[in-house]
Amino acid sequence: MELPEHVRRAIYSGPIPVIRDWRSLPVRELTMGEKVCRFISDFCVVPEGSLVGKTVTLDVFQVAFILAVYDNPHDTSLAIFSVARKNAKTALIAFLMLAHIVGPLAKQNSRLNSGAMSRQQAAEVYNYAAKSAQLSPRLRDLVHCTPSSKTILGLPMNVEYRALSADASTNIGGSPAVACMDELGQVRGATSDFVDAITTAQAAHDSPLMFYISTQAPTDADMLSIAIDDAMLNKPLRTVCHVYTADADCDVLDEQQWKNANPALGIFRSERDMRDQAMKADRMPSFENTYRNLLLNQRVASFATFIAPSEWRKCNGTVGDLSGMRVYGGLDLSSHLDLTALALLGIDDDGVGHVRMMFWTPERGLHEREKTDKAPYTLWQKQGILNAVPSANIDYDYVAQQIEMGLMDSGIKLEALAFDRWRIDLFNRACADNGISFPLVEFGQGFKDMGPALDKVEEYILNGNLRHGDNPLLNMCAINSVAVADPAGNRKLEKRKSTGRIDGMVALAMAVGVSCKEDVKRLPTSEEIDGFLDSMEFI
Repeated sequence: MELPEHVRRAIYSGPIPVIRDWRSLPVRELTMGEKVCRFISDFCVVPEGSLVGKTVTLDVFQVAFILAVYDNPHDTSLAIFSVARKNAKTALIAFLMLAHIVGPLAKQNSRLNSGAMSRQQAAEVYNYAAKSAQLSPRLRDLVHCTPSSKTILGLPMNVEYRALSADASTNIGGSPAVACMDELGQVRGATSDFVDAITTAQAAHDSPLMFYISTQAPTDADMLSIAIDDAMLNKPLRTVCHVYTADADCDVLDEQQWKNANPALGIFRSERDMRDQAMKADRMPSFENTYRNLLLNQRVASFATFIAPSEWRKCNGTVGDLSGMRVYGGLDLSSHLDLTALALLGIDDDGVGHVRMMFWTPERGLHEREKTDKAPYTLWQKQGILNAVPSANIDYDYVAQQIEMGLMDSGIKLEALAFDRWRIDLFNRACADNGISFPLVEFGQGFKDMGPALDKVEEYILNGNLRHGDNPLLNMCAINSVAVADPAGNRKLEKRKSTGRIDGMVALAMAVGVSCKEDVKRLPTSEEIDGFLDSMEFI
């Protein structure tokens, strides 16, 4: 059977399955993936909805995923399945768990877990599996279900399944050979203690299997997005990744795009509901981002960012050599435990802006702030993207020395370095103590200064005249940035949430803003002061 176009375009990594007529073949000729499909179709029943009590009919996109996972010659260790809401993700998890509990995948005395970030979501998987088994004449006598602990015991092979949640007091279920994370897209940031606990608990097994089944996360910096991008870019042999998503910037009323993100559309996904939601998104801009994320399975935050992620990604080209350009800087100083950011904006002869970033944060407590900010700071430190100051707080002497060294090593001469008055006295004192001087220009953080700066940043981006080099820390700041306006229409940046760092975008806006000022009134450098004094003739 040839795979439909919307299924073929969704297979990003792992073996492309060949779908045979597994319903009519003798069991001895079936692959393991086909045996799983046969088990689900013959033994499992629909536990709720309009088809309650009927045997399960797997659609081609579900069969393709099952075959890719279980017929992988390299033995799948991570299976990622991402699709829009209401496409039977929870049902698929439940049926796969039953295949491991009492089906062809059951192993003697093994343990299984499904996990979700909330108790309610975790209970959904258990309820679906338990009801399906109890309604099935062929399964009801093979399982023992305990609602209070959300466990199912497979009696023939003594297999124990338990549903876990991140917000439960006890959320570790022994050593699971198979685990499935439901709606992992709800995890914000690159790490999750809950997911890490389950993953490390699998280490006792030679061939553990982890499922991520979820609608996409809002941003590239979230855990599910990082896993999907790794699968797409590196294509590890033991990873299977199927993602059904609409094309970026597609029309919300494009019905083909509905099908691309909703392979069950018209089968067990209501076309009428989909059309109603699309029309709502078309007439209500405030709902569009939510619609794109949940119903078109796109990486779009449900809040309105300053710059659309798709436009920002278009500007991720290579940064040129700033030594031959006019270069302006923006310095966003932080408190002792936050991020300090320096943006260097080089403008080439074609008017294209090239951005180089430097970030600092204290080394002590880095792991704790990584969890709080939901950002992979330790990874970025290893990659040289983030400078960890060897102290418990931001050392401005260290920052000043690194800036001067970076400029000298790159052969960059700053035209002006924009600064905010907050803590600049401490930075100036550090510069003076180390004999360092920069062409500093005062730049406010309010609507007056930031308004024209953000207009110019937006112009750079929308015209494709910015190159930011796909710096992941700057990407995070861009995703977190929301522009708020005063009654006159001037804008400034605000965080989307209390822990969302935007320091890099603030520094970039300052650099762009100071580059646009016709009459830059900067503070004289120490070299200029010395030169002026030498030229004076004293009587």
